[in-house]
Amino acid sequence: MSKRFEQVCLSLLGVGLIVLMAAIVAQVVCSALDINPLVAFESAHLLIGDAITLNTLLDFQWHLLVITGLLPAGLVWLMDRHVRVDFIYEARSPKTKARINLIGNLLFAVPFFVLVLPAAWSFMLRAWTSDEGSRNGGLNNLWLIKSIIPLGLGLLALALVIETIRLLKAAR
Repeated sequence: MSKRFEQVCLSLLGVGLIVLMAAIVAQVVCSALDINPLVAFESAHLLIGDAITLNTLLDFQWHLLVITGLLPAGLVWLMDRHVRVDFIYEARSPKTKARINLIGNLLFAVPFFVLVLPAAWSFMLRAWTSDEGSRNGGLNNLWLIKSIIPLGLGLLALALVIETIRLLKAAR
C-alpha cells in the first residue's frame, strides 16, 4: 500500500474528526441557546428530512464517530499500528513476531469475524428493509450509516486476510 494513499485516507479521516468536533460544539451552543430546530425546509431531503434539529446533530455525531473509528481500522491494521501486548512481543525475532501475530489472528480475529460479519450485515439489512429513521427528529435513512458497519468490518477482515498471508510467508 502506498504511503500517499495512506496519508490521503488518514487526512480525510482527520477532517472527519474536525467536523465531528464542530458538530459537537454546534450542538452544545444551540442547546445552551435553546435553538431547535436549527434549519427547517419546505420539503424533506435525503438523510436529514425536513429540518436540522439538535437530534440531527446528535445522530450526525454518532455517524461520524462510526465512520472515523471503523473505516480506518483495516488501514491501521495493515500499517501495523494496532494495539498489542508489546512486552511479550518486542524482544522477539521477526520470525517469532510473525508466528505470534499469526496465532493471534487465527485464535482471536478469525472467530470474531465469523460471528460479527453476518450480524453486522443483518443489522444493516433490517434497517434498510424497514426504512429505519430516527424517531426523535434526527437523521433519516439510518441504513446508510448502518452499512458502514459491515463495510468497515469487511475492510478490516480483508486486511486480516492480507496480513495473515504475509505472516504465513514470514513465519516460515
